[in-house]
Amino acid sequence: MNDTIIEVRHAQKYFGRVHALNDVSLTVRPREVVIIIGPSGSGKSTLLRSINHLETLTSGEIYIDKMLVTDPKVNINTVRAEVGMVFQQFNLFPHMTALENISLAQRVVRQRSQTEAEKVARDLLDKVGIPEKADSYPSQLSGGQQQRVAIARALAMNPKIMLFDEPTSALDPEMITEVLDVMQDLARDGMTMLVVSHEMGFARAAATRILFMDAGQLLEDTTPELLYSNPQHERTKQFLSKILH
Repeated sequence: MNDTIIEVRHAQKYFGRVHALNDVSLTVRPREVVIIIGPSGSGKSTLLRSINHLETLTSGEIYIDKMLVTDPKVNINTVRAEVGMVFQQFNLFPHMTALENISLAQRVVRQRSQTEAEKVARDLLDKVGIPEKADSYPSQLSGGQQQRVAIARALAMNPKIMLFDEPTSALDPEMITEVLDVMQDLARDGMTMLVVSHEMGFARAAATRILFMDAGQLLEDTTPELLYSNPQHERTKQFLSKILH
């Protein structure tokens, strides 16, 4: 498909006897916001990590912007330069300020000068709503602020795609909104996003599509409206009945 930026074909992943991904196929077009929901252990994070090559598929193929990233000969750093990833844990360097955390990879991977990298970093701190925290260390930031620095750090590489693996699950409830607001802004700006999340309100507001996974299988691939009003699988209905109060 000419207008596809991510394509997963028949992805299979085993961890020992655990069948983490069971023949998963999907496509994502540029500017889509695709949110993946499902119970713990359903394969959501494994799928995301496989797209960014943090996990190697047992079999199957993944293309990012027409590049076969599951090819053993592919330069994985080239792939990762196009794909930003934000994790549950913020993974910031504790001995570096917010500004330094955002500047480092730009200088090392993108070969930007310190001046240019710091300008990009300050612009992104402004974008995520914490320009005043440039000189703060992670220990001086709330969880929500640390996650916003992590998002800014990923954006600093000018990725074509952003992957979010439950980015709010480690946050206190009052900090969740500030991170989701940043993500909603990115969605409005047209960033292609693949998000594993339990935040159903965010999914309803931001998603162009919702995927429901269970036991390694992709059971639903539909719009938010259809998922809520007319889920196709009994397993989806059970899941939604538990999380939608």
